[in-house]
Amino acid sequence: MLQVMLYTAIVIKCASSPVFQCSMMDPTLAEMGNHLSDAMKILESGKFQRILAIKHLKAFLILFLFLYFSDSGQDVVSILQLVQNLMHGDDDQQGHRRMQYVGEQGHMALLGHSLAAYISVLERERLRKLTTRILSDTTLWLCRLFRYENGSAYYHEDDREGLVKMCRLAINTHYEDYATEGFTLLSSKHPVIYQSAACRPGLGQHLCSQLGLPLSSLCIVPCNTMFGSLHQMDVALLDKLIRDDRESGKLPLLLIANAGTPGAGHTDKLSRLKELCVQYNMWLHVEGVNLATLVLGQVSSTVTAATKCDSITLTPGPWLGLPAVPAVTLYRHEDPALSLAAGLTSSQPVEKLRALPLWLSLQYLGHDGILQRIKHASQLTPSPPSVARKFPFLGCMCLGEQLAQQVPLSGVDVVELEDEGTCVRFSPLMTAAALGTQENDVAALVEKLGEMIPVLSCTLRFRQDFKDEVLQQASLSYIEDQSWPGLGGVRYEARTTDLDEDKRQYRVERINSDLLKKLMELDTDLYFSDGPEFCEEKNCIFIGMATEDLDVAELVETIVSIGRDIEESGKLFENMTEVVRRGIQEAEQQLQKANEEKLMEEGVLRQIPLVGSVLNWFSPVQASVKGRTFNLAEGIDVLKFEMH
Repeated sequence: MLQVMLYTAIVIKCASSPVFQCSMMDPTLAEMGNHLSDAMKILESGKFQRILAIKHLKAFLILFLFLYFSDSGQDVVSILQLVQNLMHGDDDQQGHRRMQYVGEQGHMALLGHSLAAYISVLERERLRKLTTRILSDTTLWLCRLFRYENGSAYYHEDDREGLVKMCRLAINTHYEDYATEGFTLLSSKHPVIYQSAACRPGLGQHLCSQLGLPLSSLCIVPCNTMFGSLHQMDVALLDKLIRDDRESGKLPLLLIANAGTPGAGHTDKLSRLKELCVQYNMWLHVEGVNLATLVLGQVSSTVTAATKCDSITLTPGPWLGLPAVPAVTLYRHEDPALSLAAGLTSSQPVEKLRALPLWLSLQYLGHDGILQRIKHASQLTPSPPSVARKFPFLGCMCLGEQLAQQVPLSGVDVVELEDEGTCVRFSPLMTAAALGTQENDVAALVEKLGEMIPVLSCTLRFRQDFKDEVLQQASLSYIEDQSWPGLGGVRYEARTTDLDEDKRQYRVERINSDLLKKLMELDTDLYFSDGPEFCEEKNCIFIGMATEDLDVAELVETIVSIGRDIEESGKLFENMTEVVRRGIQEAEQQLQKANEEKLMEEGVLRQIPLVGSVLNWFSPVQASVKGRTFNLAEGIDVLKFEMH
């Protein structure tokens, strides 16, 4: 909704500009008007088909901006004003958006991007010396901070890109002639990449896509099903999978392990996995939020094992609250030529400036500042640093949305886990530094949880009772909508069967609209609504959260009673309308009959204005006055009789 409002506001501003008015005189740009007209029709219809409307609005803006750009340049103030408008959009909605806290360390990171642009214009030798210094300093600091001795670093914007490079490095290492022969070597000995089932969704598919490998090169290793954590990779099963692949002529290439799964923050048995990779000559790559704790004085042995792996990917941006800093992959490899072939090193000094924002930020924070931020985030929650609270789907969706709105600095979100289902996740290591989360925010989160969970529990317990009660009522239909977190939805159905479908639908719509208004006027804590924004069901009423004292049967009976009263009063009005309509038709028929009698009595000539007046003067007509009456009270009596 906010996106539609933002685009609409920009389009209205553009449409009122002289540039747009002039452009409409050019028939070649009529397409702009068509897109604008289509979008406005969609918005005015009240349906708010957001995706379709945005499609037309974007097309309009692209054409408009092209026209505006090709017309003439703008001054700096106008350009900055345009950027500001695009950034802030609708200020009324500003308070509902979770904004990242940008402190001084964040400004240092942002400054790094501007400095990189300025530094890139230095003369080549000076630029080379400066970038070499920045790159070596940053790599040294990160290796010391995260206990990764004798490591090299690759800086990348996409946090998956480091893993892609590690796969290329492993391929170049195992296939000696890969640089000259290319993918023809892979067909003879199929490479296999192993990843945990708890890895982030789509990671393996992205690797295969970037490397040009078939999806058959990806092997998903299940987590423990009988022993150990449900979120840790099954080491015994992995061993069997590797042996089977080797026997079938395949080449086990690389294993992706987790030091903090994306969903629940669990760490694989890295020491055991490292032994397995050494045994089968495989590359072991580790990623995950728990790698942040390597900077602390006391680290669990399971996480410390990551420092002995072949490569790890770090994301210092969210850990330290630094906007727009690159992710870093630390790795160990002895052959610089293979690293160059894998794209891990570059002779272009400008590419080395990627590390500049991080170089500035690390210097600003210092060792103590970095330690303090990660320690603070770790202390906000028990181990593991990412905690997921399980709750049924509907409850979790509502709970997550409510907590995000009421305690925005907590950084909670809703995640889908393979075994547990939908969960509410609190991961301060990923959010605390950016949002500025404090202990009082966690206390507020716990308090809100204490308030909301009993209500959610009651609601979920009453949902089936509500459904059963509704299904027992012939005049009600139960509406199933998995996105609604409350008791559920109902529709009052018109009991008249002698109407055609259009009239019946109209009556159902009117009854349920009036019923919703009546229910909202009741003195109750229940929330009544016409449903979610994109609900497919129409003409229905949704009931929100319930408390322990709710009588479900009484609630359903109240809905039926009010709906019946509305339906009966509607029938009374319709019958009254029918009586009046019949009376009017009868009066019209009688008037028509009287006119015909008059015509027969007076003759045709007297109906001609000029001739008729002359005849009436010579021979006046003595016509009797006949009156007609319509008694509405009699109609009401008839109506009452029909209803009885």
